[in-house]
Amino acid sequence: MNESESSPRIGQIVRIVQGREAGQYAVVIDVLDGRFVLLADGEKRKYDRPKKKNLQHIELMDFISPEVQNSLLETGRVTNGKLRFAVSKYVNEAVTDLKKGDQLDGERRCN
Repeated sequence: MNESESSPRIGQIVRIVQGREAGQYAVVIDVLDGRFVLLADGEKRKYDRPKKKNLQHIELMDFISPEVQNSLLETGRVTNGKLRFAVSKYVNEAVTDLKKGDQLDGERRCN
């Protein structure tokens, strides 16, 4: 593995690259081994029924939710509300900023 594919951490936001949920974001709630993680988003994938996903099928984002990470490390559980909050916070901040830049470039090209 190279540096961009470092090991996933609990509370880290990931983008699903392959599978039925491709393009969606989720949170790592457990690292099973060097190859698989458990993902949940609090909405479609609840904490009680996480998705087991191969590391090759996800893209690790440079954002770790402190709320989710602390809750899982302290109590071993996390609420679905915290998972939804973490995903929406990342999508609203990081992804929206990227799309704003892309839209400006796209508008300039069209005009």
